[in-house]
Amino acid sequence: MECTFNLEKMAGLLQREDKDELLKWIGGRRKFQLLFKISRDGCSNVTFHSKCDNKGMTVIVLYNSSDTVYGGFTSQNWTSAGGAYVPDSKAFLFQLKYNGKWSPKQFLIKPDKYTYAIHCHSSYGPYFGGGNDLATFNGPVTPSNGIYALNGGCNLNHTYDMKGTDFNSFANGNLQVKELEVYQVDECDLNDPLDVPWRKTQEWTTRLMQELKEGLEIYKPLEQLKIRQTKIMLIGQIGAGKSSFFNTVNSIFRGYVTSQACSGTAEHSLTTQFRAYQVRNGPSGKPLNFRLCDSRGLEDDQGIEPQEMCYILDGHVPEKYVFNPSVPLSPETIGFNKAPKLKDQIHCVAFVLDASTVDVLSEKMLEKMRKLQAPMNQRGIPQVVLLTKIDKVCEPLQHDVGLTYYVPAIQEHVDRVAAMIGVPRSHVIPIKNYESERELDTNVNILTLLAMQQILHFADDFLYNFLDDLDPED
Repeated sequence: MECTFNLEKMAGLLQREDKDELLKWIGGRRKFQLLFKISRDGCSNVTFHSKCDNKGMTVIVLYNSSDTVYGGFTSQNWTSAGGAYVPDSKAFLFQLKYNGKWSPKQFLIKPDKYTYAIHCHSSYGPYFGGGNDLATFNGPVTPSNGIYALNGGCNLNHTYDMKGTDFNSFANGNLQVKELEVYQVDECDLNDPLDVPWRKTQEWTTRLMQELKEGLEIYKPLEQLKIRQTKIMLIGQIGAGKSSFFNTVNSIFRGYVTSQACSGTAEHSLTTQFRAYQVRNGPSGKPLNFRLCDSRGLEDDQGIEPQEMCYILDGHVPEKYVFNPSVPLSPETIGFNKAPKLKDQIHCVAFVLDASTVDVLSEKMLEKMRKLQAPMNQRGIPQVVLLTKIDKVCEPLQHDVGLTYYVPAIQEHVDRVAAMIGVPRSHVIPIKNYESERELDTNVNILTLLAMQQILHFADDFLYNFLDDLDPED
């Protein structure tokens, strides 16, 4: 026998923007879980209490036939008491839409009325207020043509301050609804995905991936500066994933997982040369208009020194220069570019940090990174942080990196790293490199392409500073 089910009945009608607004009012990191839905469960007091009693914080949402969306929130339990008022100073009524138009309003409980926040009774559905500010239904209610004529009442402004909003402007003057939902509002574990992302992006689809990819394929630096390629410098501790990031970007445009740059784990840096890698577009081999520059990994006692960093930033270092700790780079080095142009310089720097080692990053390493930042700041070169290996610190991301911007643990890492490195939080970008994978993954690609898009935007900001030099004086 074929089994079918209605997805709309299984899911709630609250949209992302609705939840986002409610969470602003409720506060904290929360997730919504649909407990009760009258079109699915029936409009019954018995069913309401069996599904919603003793669930903690809840949001009750009504959707009427005029496409007005409104309801109430309580931080207290619903119970099957014989007619008890429950105090709740945090309770409020709200409106999200009026006649289909986004119209978010919060109506707080009056300070002297909080003891009458909600009314619990085994024969009632959800009731708000001592004067029945918003009373939904008594006993069972049967729909007619998909509409439930709720038999409660709406005596506004008794317990909740409606700020002049009357029954007509709150609920179109009636309690005829096509849906009523009850959501449990629960606290989130740091690894539990939120209902609302902590950093907003477009919906992740194959189409978005293709649009991002095409955007990078047609990217060009500012035409007035006559630079063919933007140069991005990757800097990071050993094993953080600098070379792997290039390989990941390269894989997206090749169409399969590549390992052109040497990557892996070792006691000392596997990268010994300065390389300005080309990212090439598929079988044609045509290079894109940006390069990812790799260099020796940072170590507590080895790695790039501030003077060498100055030479790299200014474009003096020749391609494939081999770093030698015992013989520092100098103007006497063979191939040293003594007259670099803007096209030779670095236009944006990406620090690469392993998210799983952030908590144990040595003060010596942090100090080394700060010293390298000094010449970047002097030159006005923008800096971002690529936070790699996020799947190692958050179990849900091992299965789907599409949850990256929904997981509080990643947000906490971003906030911590921003403070450590001294950059805005928007400059810290979580990513997942291809490591053990043999096939491309759409969400890994999107995460990487979003990172590259932001990096190139910052590089363009840097290049815009040079346009003033080209403009004629007044």
